[in-house]
Amino acid sequence: MPLRFTLRQLEYFVAVGEAGSIAVAADRVNVSSPSISAAIGLLEAEFGQQLFIRRHAQGLSLTGPGREFLDQAKRVLFEADRFTLLANGISGDVRGPLRLGCLLTFAQMIVPPLRRAFEQLYPDVRVSQSELNQQQIFDLIRGGELDIALTYDLEIATDLQFVPLAKLAPYAMFPVTHPLADRAEVSVEELKDHPMVLLDLPLSSAYFLSFFKAAGVRPRIAERTRDIAVMRGLVGNGFGYGIANIRPLHETSPDGKPLRFVPLTGRVRPMVMGLVMAEGAGSVLTVKAFIDHCRQMITDENVPGIQMGQRATAGGAPRQREGER
Repeated sequence: MPLRFTLRQLEYFVAVGEAGSIAVAADRVNVSSPSISAAIGLLEAEFGQQLFIRRHAQGLSLTGPGREFLDQAKRVLFEADRFTLLANGISGDVRGPLRLGCLLTFAQMIVPPLRRAFEQLYPDVRVSQSELNQQQIFDLIRGGELDIALTYDLEIATDLQFVPLAKLAPYAMFPVTHPLADRAEVSVEELKDHPMVLLDLPLSSAYFLSFFKAAGVRPRIAERTRDIAVMRGLVGNGFGYGIANIRPLHETSPDGKPLRFVPLTGRVRPMVMGLVMAEGAGSVLTVKAFIDHCRQMITDENVPGIQMGQRATAGGAPRQREGER
């Protein structure tokens, strides 16, 4: 007897299995909670297995068979997406799912305008996005859970393909009261005795600390954070300086304190923003269209959502800047 279930029902089941809540899953897939509940009930009836344990006020947890079913359902959905992409390539249509990852330090500034413009060009593409650190991006691409990701050229392994888009120079970020805030440029030797707020993300922190190692000095790390907004908040409130490669449109901390971005000098290589994917992924029509779109929108002269080029400082003199991480 053939099984009677749909890919949509599997999608709802996976959403609940990952969220542990029908309400949260309903928000993620943008359907009503009763539709989710009905899909799970139909799957349990079809397979003759209880997939979830319902606990009042504690959500749902997977049973043993439910965990096995979740793994298999993810594989089925993955293969269905691959089949859709293959069919699109044959037909010449840019449509279907695109699973996009982005480095979390700049995702909030760049992805929304980039994605909106892409979806306006290709309304039949369904983009899902994830904000991740560098190692998570690599793991999910290798596991087939991301099609492509926007990130930096940090430790790109030979089994992955990187498409460079724009160079972003590093800056020291200061509160306006810092003694180095009004400098035209600053070196790591001048920074070493001042307290530092380190953006302590996998691979990113090693990049920032490499500047000091190359100069033969050690930074005075006073604070560590894994959140770029928290780093700006700590800097704006005088806990230390930070180092970043992307400068936001509004040079303030989250609580409105003004910041100054001063170019770093010395042996400090710029980061290259680009796209990373599995080898051969660029031949898929939807992925290729996204790569072409990014090449049009992200260049050394322009990156959506951040400041590039000259801008007047507080004193009125123009200063050349290129970005913040």
